[in-house]
Amino acid sequence: MSFASSPFTPMGIHSIQEQRDRWERKRSRTARELVQSEQSYCKQMDLVVTYFVEILKAKGTLRQDIRESIFSSIKSIHLINQTLLTHLELGRFGVGFEEFCTHLQLYNTYVDNIQMAKKALMVQVKQSKAFRRFKKLQESRPEFNQQKLEDLLTLPLQRIQQYKHFLRDLTENTGPDNPEFQQLSKVVKAISEVAQRIQDNARSHENHLQLRRVQKQLKGRKTRILTPGRWYIREGWLKTVPPKGTEAKPKMFYLFSDILLQAKPCSPIHPINVDKFACQRIYPLKECTVDKVFGHTKSQGGLISLTFARAKLLLMSDDQVDINDWYRSLCLAIGQLKSKNTVVHRRNELRRKPIRSDTDSQNTPELQQTCGIKRTMVGCCFTMLDEEVWEHSEGHSSSSITLTGESGHSTTKRLKPNEAPAARPQESSGSSCVIL
Repeated sequence: MSFASSPFTPMGIHSIQEQRDRWERKRSRTARELVQSEQSYCKQMDLVVTYFVEILKAKGTLRQDIRESIFSSIKSIHLINQTLLTHLELGRFGVGFEEFCTHLQLYNTYVDNIQMAKKALMVQVKQSKAFRRFKKLQESRPEFNQQKLEDLLTLPLQRIQQYKHFLRDLTENTGPDNPEFQQLSKVVKAISEVAQRIQDNARSHENHLQLRRVQKQLKGRKTRILTPGRWYIREGWLKTVPPKGTEAKPKMFYLFSDILLQAKPCSPIHPINVDKFACQRIYPLKECTVDKVFGHTKSQGGLISLTFARAKLLLMSDDQVDINDWYRSLCLAIGQLKSKNTVVHRRNELRRKPIRSDTDSQNTPELQQTCGIKRTMVGCCFTMLDEEVWEHSEGHSSSSITLTGESGHSTTKRLKPNEAPAARPQESSGSSCVIL
């Protein structure tokens, strides 16, 4: 007769111990790799501090503000990592990283400054002959192993990403009864926030480069693409289907987080703008609805319909995958824009405040006399205003004139509907495109 093994048998106890041994081996391997990589990282940071920061300060090759813009807080980062390395070599991972996290603001400062540091370094290499020769001489040292200063400056950002993975593996293979478990769990969260900050800054910088690239592709400077809060999504050629059934014409479309821009290529014989595009239309996505149309291309390509407040646009492509990608991108952009513009009010914010206060509601003779004087003054102003409106209605195109009294409230005098001028099309600030 045979019996199945249970967790309470010695065999079950043996299997649990094997699992714990595997966790301990993984933890030891992760800890060993973490210490070795930290030693290498500190050596590389020491090269930057010793052969660049300190020597440049002693020689005075660069001004102090330029040195700070290039190297930022790298010297302080080097000091806190040397302290962390001492804890790691002694096996105090929880205590070491817990102390390290109290100085994470230095990494945040460095992360926010990295793009400015790269730009400042590029400018000095281009403009300063003395710094260019100094940089080349230092990088030729055998200690640098053919590494460039540009690559060494990004080491703190790369190290934060490595910490995130090392600490996650270290925490997963640490038992909950271990005193370091709680410490490592808090450290993982703090390091992950800095890593997310790095990714957000890199994504923001990449988006800025994309916006600048599109801005350079457009003819002239009237169409402003570089707007705060705008994100580049995609671009490509699509055919616009005219409403009267004429031939569909290919146009270049740029999709951003808030607008869809339609452009056409400039004349090939133009002496300057040969490779550029001229903006034709800017469609706001705030009040746009997108629909997918099937059956007109016999499963080759597709057609999508965009409905705006003042226009309707039909876009066609012969590539089925491409038109599907456009449809998904448009739906996602419109959905995010609408959810972003949704405002949730609190209950006390929705309560209307009384128009008049308690003191104003008291019907005293002095108050009645004062209100009568104000009404008389406003009536006189209306009489004078009527005469001016009828005298200048032919020469001015404004359909309303606002009058502000002593009380601070504005009163609007509007023209009759049949005499008001036609509404002008909405124009963008400094843009030659038609905004619908």
